[in-house]
This record gives sequence, C-alpha cells and structure tokens, in this order.
Amino acid sequence: MTDPSPVLFEESELAMYLGNKNAQALEKAFGYKTVGDFLWHFPRRYVEVGELTPIAELPFDEHVTVVAQVVNVSQRQMHSRRGFIFEVTVSDELSSGGQELKMTFFNGYQARTDLTVGTIAMFSGKVGWYQDHLQLSQPDYAVLDEASQADPRPIPIYPASAKMPNKRIRDLMGLLIPHLSEDNLPEFLPEEILRSHRYPERHRAFLERHVPREIKKAYIARQRFAFEEAFILQLSLAERSRQLGTQQAIARPRIAGRLAEKFDNQLPFELTEDQLQVGEQISSDLAQAHPMHRLLQGEVGSGKTIVALRAILQVIDAGGQAALLAPTEVLAAQHFSSIKKMLGKLGEPGLFGEGEGTGIALLTGSAKTAQRREALLGIASGETGLIIGTHALLSDQVQFAELGLVVVDEQHRFGVEQRDALRAKSGAALPHTLVMTATPIPRTVAMTVFGDLDTSTIKRLPAGRAPIQTHIVPMQLAGYRDRLFSRITEEVSKGHQVYVVCPRITDTAAEQGVLLSTYEEPSGQTMSVEAMTELLAGMPEFASIHTEALHSQLDSAQKQDVMDSFARGEIDVLVSTTVIEVGVDVHNATLMVIMDAERFGISQLHQLRGRVGRGGLPGTCLMTTWLDADHPSVTRLKTIESTMDGFELAEADLAERREGNILGVQQSGSQSSLKELSIIKDRSLIEQSRSNVDVLMKVPHWHEKYPRLVQIAGAWADESTKEFLNKN
Repeated sequence: MTDPSPVLFEESELAMYLGNKNAQALEKAFGYKTVGDFLWHFPRRYVEVGELTPIAELPFDEHVTVVAQVVNVSQRQMHSRRGFIFEVTVSDELSSGGQELKMTFFNGYQARTDLTVGTIAMFSGKVGWYQDHLQLSQPDYAVLDEASQADPRPIPIYPASAKMPNKRIRDLMGLLIPHLSEDNLPEFLPEEILRSHRYPERHRAFLERHVPREIKKAYIARQRFAFEEAFILQLSLAERSRQLGTQQAIARPRIAGRLAEKFDNQLPFELTEDQLQVGEQISSDLAQAHPMHRLLQGEVGSGKTIVALRAILQVIDAGGQAALLAPTEVLAAQHFSSIKKMLGKLGEPGLFGEGEGTGIALLTGSAKTAQRREALLGIASGETGLIIGTHALLSDQVQFAELGLVVVDEQHRFGVEQRDALRAKSGAALPHTLVMTATPIPRTVAMTVFGDLDTSTIKRLPAGRAPIQTHIVPMQLAGYRDRLFSRITEEVSKGHQVYVVCPRITDTAAEQGVLLSTYEEPSGQTMSVEAMTELLAGMPEFASIHTEALHSQLDSAQKQDVMDSFARGEIDVLVSTTVIEVGVDVHNATLMVIMDAERFGISQLHQLRGRVGRGGLPGTCLMTTWLDADHPSVTRLKTIESTMDGFELAEADLAERREGNILGVQQSGSQSSLKELSIIKDRSLIEQSRSNVDVLMKVPHWHEKYPRLVQIAGAWADESTKEFLNKN
C-alpha cells in the first residue's frame, strides 16, 4: 500500500490501514474516523515487568504491579445498589508456596470476559485490605500472551471500553505503527524550540507514546505533545491579538470638564488604589487609535462596575456610544438601575457628546414593542449614550450611531463570535472592548482562555465592605436544622433580608411529599425551590414572613417583578436557584442559605456568598449538607469556609475540576480540542509556550520561514480553537 501525502496522513480514513470492520468498531467505541483521531488516543499509564512485586511481599496502601495467573473467579450481587462484583483470585510464580491475591471489579463485564481461569495477566493498583486479606480493587490489567511475557518493554494501558478492551486497542495500534515515519508525520515546531526543550521529533514522539522503549521516554513524548498543543494555541491567540492590534479604532481620550470628571467629583467615596490603577490602564487604552481588548477581573464586590462606568463616560465624552452586554435580563436590569442611581442627573439626556448628561437605555428580549422602538430610535440617533442589554443587543435591528466601547459582563457566559458580532456594529472603525468577570481566573487559565486580551485585576475591596462569615451546617443533626430556620427568622426580625438558594426548581410529587413530611432526605435527593417555598410556608414561625420564589421558569416580567420587590424590601426571604449568582446587589440582604451546597462548584459558592454583606451590614453564608464530615465534597466546602480570597479559591477550583469543564469542550474522542494539554498539570508548559511564541513572533518573516507551522496554527484557529473559544 502506498502511503498518502504527509499533509493527509493524519486525515486518512482508518479503514485504509485497519480495514472496515476494525475502523467501524473504533468509530462506534470512541467516535474516531481518521488516523489522527486514533493516533491521539494515548495510553493513560504504563506498566513494566521491572516493577513487579511478589504477592508475598506486597506493601499495604501502595501502588504495585504483579504478573499472576488466574486460579479462581466468582461473582456476587451488590446489596446496597444495583450491579455485581466480579472477584478474581490470582497466584504468582515469584512467591514460594503459591501465594494468592484477590482482585475485585465492580460491574466488571470486561474483566469477566478477559480474566478466565488460567489466564496470565499483569495487574496494577493500590493494595487494600478486605475481610482479613490483601486485595486490589479495580486494578488496571493487561492480558499477556507469550510474546508479551517475553517482551521487557512497558505495556501501555489505554482508555478502553467494554467492546474495545486494552488488548484490542494495542493490537490495532500495532497495525498503524509501521506507517509512522518522518515523511508521514513531518515536524512543524521550530528546530531551536525542540532542541531547547530536548523534545523528540513528532514521528518519534508518537512511537515513544505508543510503544515506548522505557517509561521515561513515554512521558517525555507526552510532555512534547502537551507543549505542541499549548504552543499552537498560544500562537493562534497571539496572531488574533496581533491582527486586532493592526485594526483601526477611534481614539477616545479623556476630556476635562465633562461627564467622566463630573462623575468622579460627585462620588461619595474614595476609589481604591486598584480601581485607580486599572482605570488609568483602561483610559490609556481608550486614547489609542487601535482597539482596546482588555479583561477586567476582580473579587466579588471589588467595584468593577464603577471602573467600567468611568470608561463608558470617557467614551461618551469623546463622542462615542457604549454598549454593556449582560448575560441575563435580571443582571441587565440590575446594571440599568444601579448605573442610573450612580449617575443621578448625569444620566438624564442632554446634547449627545457635549457632556451635559447622557441618555441610558435598557434593551432586553422581553421589552415591550413601544419600549423597544423608543430604545432603538435613541440608539440609532445617538441621543442614547449608554445601552444596557442582553443578547437582544446583537439583533440586526440594533443600529448604533457611533459605537465606541463594548463592555461584556461575565465574559465566560459569551463566546468570541458574540463579542465580535457586537463590535461589528460600529462600522469601519472597531470599538474598544472591555470584558469583565467576577470569577477570579488563575494565570494559566487567563493565558489559555483569554490569551487575546490584556488583563487587569482588582484585588482590594473598597473600604467599609462588611465581612462575610461562612459556616457549614450538617443537616443530619436535628439541632442544626432547627437552628438554620431560626437564623432566617432572626435576620428578618432585624429588618434584614435573606436568600435561600436551592440546586433545582421542582420535584416529583413523591419526592416533595417526603421532603415536606419529615425533611429527612432520601439518598441522592436534593432540596428544590418549590419544596423549600412550601416548607417555609408550612412553618408557623414563617406565617408573617413574606417569601417568594425566583427561578428560570418564570417569564422575564415575573422575574423582574420579584427582583424589584426584593430590592425594595417588600420580600423578606427570596428562595431561588443560581439565577441570583451574578450581579444582584441588595444592600439589606445579610444572610445567604445554600441548600445542598455540595451540589455547587467552588466558584459558584463564592459568587453566591458575595450576594450578601454588600452594604455596611455584615453578611453570613450558611452552606447546608447531608453528607458526612469526612466526605470529599465536604472537604471542598471547608475550603470555602476557610477563606474569602477568590483567587485562592480559583486555584482550588482549578485543582478539582475536570479538564473538560475548564475548557468548555468534551475531552474524549475526536471532539476534543485539546488531547494532552492539561491546564491543571501543565502550567509551566503553558508559560514556556507563551514565552516561545513571543520570541518566535519577533523573528523577521517568521511566516515565510515556518509555512507548515502557519498552516497548522491557522487550521487550529479556524476549527478547534474557534469551538474552544466560543464556549469560553
């Protein structure tokens, strides 16, 4: 068979090398269609004969590898849940007297097929103790034929499935290995970069990843591929940033004596050092004739909105308009209300661009026809200087007179395409862009997800911000349950308001009946907004307390009515989903109760906690859980309980979250944008790749010098990175 051209080898159909039957099996198991898909299906670990430990000498609670023969198998049903346990007894030749070891596999369908009596296999796992004997629970294993037993090289352990076990994957990979050559897999990373990191060339790295001569070389190859992905991603982002930097924008310098200066003069408090410093960075960017692209991140309640508003006023003073894009109608309305209040008379329409006051409009999908028509007219005529809205701002009907600044709140809720769609409404000269997030972002995530943006950070909270006390409430203890509801009534009796957040909206009738009758949660059941609202309504101590529910199933008008009533103090207790996670600002709210808090992530919990203590009153956050104190999820809650530092929590969040959740892409099969790069494990690689890209882009005519690299980076940007970025 003649191999296809180098450019096409990884894009070739698997059937060309593996046959139709095997290719179909791989597609069914993993979704793979091309040679490249399968080549990037890397082993998750390796075992080697040199690691073998005799069964008689197994150390407790350590990872070991043994080669042994199956001498007995059995199966028993699990009592506490559905499924079965497959038990395997093995004996090795390294121990005198025929020492035996038990293996257990939960729902071990594949193990039941592979591990029959007489089979010799290599097992790897952590030694445990069960019913007076040592065992390996859920060990990795590789069935050994005679050739494998004689081969001293490491054995790859692949991500496998019931219908595509490890041995079959190894056999199929063996059919591809002879075709891996420098011609088929040409190198595209610059030679000097490979040399500086001591990485193998690409075709050699694939060989060392799938059929390593020694484990050390396999992990060096793994590092090379992770670096390759980091480098291409950073190059794509750097190119995007460079291209944006060559585009034209209208300079919007600060003009003395107009709205921005008047606003500063009427502020009833001093801006923090961070707010002033970041404000200067943004002001300087706005004064340039190329578009600003800046990410503003800050702690909950750090004053990002004021920083953004000062930038907005600077642009309006210089003859432009500003659009503030919010992810929800609740947050858009909150911004509209708070900004109108902050501006006072400066938010009343004057002559556009002359600093005598500016019009402010709210535009959302639920706006009534007359209100929408009036808003669109003000935007198109230029009378409205600041437009606050949701995705409705992206509509073709919205035409700006002179869009000078786009502010995107909660950047992770929007994709790059949406950001670009709004910028495109400005005509030939692009508007400046400021994106904000209240979710602190670790440096490597910012470099990877927001690599096309300059970053500014506000860490210090404004003076006078009340502290927030955080406590875990163990709901399995009746005294703590009773005290929880007492705390709610105590806050209300002081004239304060309370949030109660639940992980879901509704229950089935049976579930709700159990919750309301005993409030003793069945396994796996969580409190809903519906059940909590009814539970509170049935308590005598809540008879005079006004409680309302807020969730996504209410229409926009209903949600806004509830939020307005809560903001006016007419509602004492707001039972809600995480719709109030971002941006809601009610200074009289002092208590946040989060039901079944283990159901939420670290960043979500920190955001929810930030909804209280926003005025001069101290706040309290109570996180309830029915889990035992030593449960891993309770450990996460203890992390939140121990600190208010959002950046420290962001690092903890990053350490525990799955990679796919961080990147916003499915991390399996051909749908993955990133196969080897881990933001969690590869922070130093990401920083190295960023540094290498910076050096490369200073090389004269580097595009001409590395055409293959340009091609690869372009393809990545057009396909994988586009999808990846759009989801972040």
